[in-house]
Amino acid sequence: MEDKKTNNNIFVKLEDLLRFEALNSVLNFKVGKQKSNSVLAGRFASRQRGRGLDFEESRPYVIGDDIRNIDWKVTAKTGDTHTKVFTEEKEKPAFIFVDQSPTMGFGSTHKTKAKVAAELAAIAAYKIKKAGDRIGGLVFKGKEYDLITPKRDPRTILNFFQKIVDANAKIYNQETYDFGKTLQDITSKLQQIITHDYLVIIISDFHRYHKDMIQYLSGLSEHNDVILLKIVDPLEETLLKEKLTLSNQKYQIQVNGKDKNLHQKLEEDFSNNYKKFKSQVEKYNIPVFKINTVESVEEQLLALFSTYKAK
Repeated sequence: MEDKKTNNNIFVKLEDLLRFEALNSVLNFKVGKQKSNSVLAGRFASRQRGRGLDFEESRPYVIGDDIRNIDWKVTAKTGDTHTKVFTEEKEKPAFIFVDQSPTMGFGSTHKTKAKVAAELAAIAAYKIKKAGDRIGGLVFKGKEYDLITPKRDPRTILNFFQKIVDANAKIYNQETYDFGKTLQDITSKLQQIITHDYLVIIISDFHRYHKDMIQYLSGLSEHNDVILLKIVDPLEETLLKEKLTLSNQKYQIQVNGKDKNLHQKLEEDFSNNYKKFKSQVEKYNIPVFKINTVESVEEQLLALFSTYKAK
């Protein structure tokens, strides 16, 4: 029997994450109110009056416009004064929150949720790096966390990945903790780092739909683009129709999946909780994408992003 410590679908190795640098997938979609070229590329274009990098369009001149931007060709053709509008490319720093807390250590079929979360973080990090933007992150371990401040230094990504690997190695040996208190501590620190015009990617199973988290996300989304990637294991959505023994390494419970009432109740509970959470965050223009632990992460991302349209 394969030792759990050496199973690559359970524990993350640094080389597992480094291989995603060669990923050539183009993952484009638009989020929130910003005009985005590619969210995972970490760039956005903002419309500004006056000089910029690229000419975008002409519009009627209004008092206060820079006369140096008058479009004389359009003015001559229409008889009305027109001014040029430019698109300026601006930096969009990125911050990736990746969950490696105990609930992420679950996986019933193929990979654990923690392994999938690590792969998603690596893909996002390399797409942002390619755009040349600053990148930082937070590795959530439960009672503790590791914070990486946003930088352009290539070593920042390696440091981020190593923190993920280290947290993942201890995922089954975490201490009990007060989630609300830890969340409060994290958000107070992040408010000093994530100010405005950030791309924020949060990767988690969102096991706890905490009211304080919703409140923080709503405030965060006012001046930043926020994306939620929810990791789901098939057994969480649909209980197997057989008797199961579930354990958290400390306790065991027997679950009778053949019980139709229990089967239906658990499925409805998961579905209703997810729908409620999704509707709450989407009110603030925050999209939620579900990623499962069975299919290829790359293929799931391509399928989701190619069909997604911003509201």
